[in-house]
Amino acid sequence: MAKQRKQYTEEFRRDAVRMMRNRGTRTVAEVADDLGVGTNLLHRWASKLEKDAVAKRNVEGETVEQEVRRLRKEVEQLRMDKAILKKAAAFFAKDSE
Repeated sequence: MAKQRKQYTEEFRRDAVRMMRNRGTRTVAEVADDLGVGTNLLHRWASKLEKDAVAKRNVEGETVEQEVRRLRKEVEQLRMDKAILKKAAAFFAKDSE
């Protein structure tokens, strides 16, 4: 009978890679042993996460989160501009009567 492979969640993989990168004085092999995975598997997860992060970047080099933050700031600025223009239009409309 074939041996069934373990399935790891994306969250586990991200946490494992984070532990590998922030390992301090521990080696990658020690981190992998603590998690019960192989070092090659841990390196493959890190490589895949890096490729995914690069793919998330848009043409301007922003990550999706950075772009959303920038666009939200821009929307807020446009809303303030619109409010100012409404007040100015009302002022000039009242002044011309």
